[in-house]
Amino acid sequence: MNLDKLYMIDQVPGFSNQISRLVSMMNYSRWTTLESVKGLSTEQLDFLLDSDSNSIGALLKHIMAVEYAYYLNTIEKRELSEEERQEWGPALELGERGRREIKNNPLEYYIELMNEIREKTLKAFSELTDEWLDEYELEPHLGNSPVNNYFKWFHVFEDEINHRGQIRIIRKRIGNG
Repeated sequence: MNLDKLYMIDQVPGFSNQISRLVSMMNYSRWTTLESVKGLSTEQLDFLLDSDSNSIGALLKHIMAVEYAYYLNTIEKRELSEEERQEWGPALELGERGRREIKNNPLEYYIELMNEIREKTLKAFSELTDEWLDEYELEPHLGNSPVNNYFKWFHVFEDEINHRGQIRIIRKRIGNG
């Protein structure tokens, strides 16, 4: 991630024009997410505002799970396998299962996993053309509306931005924000 151009939605070396713009937005979203969790302890990552809330750690893993699921959907053209559902289900679902299963991980665990998934995404993006962004399919969960790859990847980073807002609220409540 080039921090010199952090505030520019611009050409990123190695990517087509429109994919570069998407990558620029994804990079900014990720940078601000990482800044919002900098220095947090495992205890802080596991903190729950109440019995129905999600922890910062669970939200971080959810961000990763969404990117991974959309990677599979748009790049590999498949859904999560049963094994992948076992691994990523708690993060995709959040709620009770997430509270129960996503905890006791240091910040480095989440950052390493985020970087690993993003590297895979960026490698795939570097091999695609702008026309790929326009490819679409009918989405049964959205009333069989057409949904293109551009929208799917916009959703990946807008979901991250949404959860980063939650992370900032939680961080303020634990007194380290």
